[in-house]
Amino acid sequence: MFDSSTPDASPGIGSRFSQIFGGNSQAVGEPSSPSQVSQNSQLICPPVTIRPGASTLAVGLPGKPASGTDLRYQVTITRTARDCNLQGGQITARIGIEGRVVVGPAGAPASVDIPLRVAVVQQGIHDKVIFTKFYRTSVAMPSDGGNATYNFVAEDVLYTAPTVDVQDSYLFYIGFDPNGMKPEPAPRARRGKTKS
Repeated sequence: MFDSSTPDASPGIGSRFSQIFGGNSQAVGEPSSPSQVSQNSQLICPPVTIRPGASTLAVGLPGKPASGTDLRYQVTITRTARDCNLQGGQITARIGIEGRVVVGPAGAPASVDIPLRVAVVQQGIHDKVIFTKFYRTSVAMPSDGGNATYNFVAEDVLYTAPTVDVQDSYLFYIGFDPNGMKPEPAPRARRGKTKS
C-alpha cells in the first residue's frame, strides 16, 4: 500500500493506490519482492526494479548544472507497485510509481513535469527489451514553496506472455527519462528540382 501519511501527500493518493494494487507494493530500498503469482495461476508477475542511474532526476536553472544554489528541484521514486492479468496469451500489467519532489535552493516552478519510462526486460547475457514506453506526468507544487508527492500508474503495459522456462528472467524496469521529453528532430525538407 502506498503510504499517504506524509504531511505533504495529496489527499487520496494512498486510497487510490490501495484500490488499484491492494498490498502489492514495496518501498524503494526494501528487499525486492519476488515475482508474484497473479490471479492466473500460470502467470508470474515480474518484480519492479529501478534502472541503474535513473532513480533520481535533478533539474537546475536553465543552462546551469543541477547542483548547489542552481538546483531547482529533485525528483525521487519512493514506492512501486504492480499487477498483471493474462488473457489470450497476452499480459496486461499496471505499474504504479510514487515519489517525492523536493524543492532546491533556486526554487521550483508552480508545476513540475516528471518524465518516466517503463520497460519489460528479459534478463540474460544480453538483456532483451520486450516493451518500453515513455510517460509524462506532472505535479502542482505547493504555493508555500514546500515539497510535493506524486503518483503515476502506467495501465497499458502489454506484452506476449513468456514461456514457463524464461518467465523468471523477466522484470519491470522503471526510471526517469529526461531525454524522452526532448522533441523529435524535425524531418529535413526534401529539395525539389526547380524548373528553369
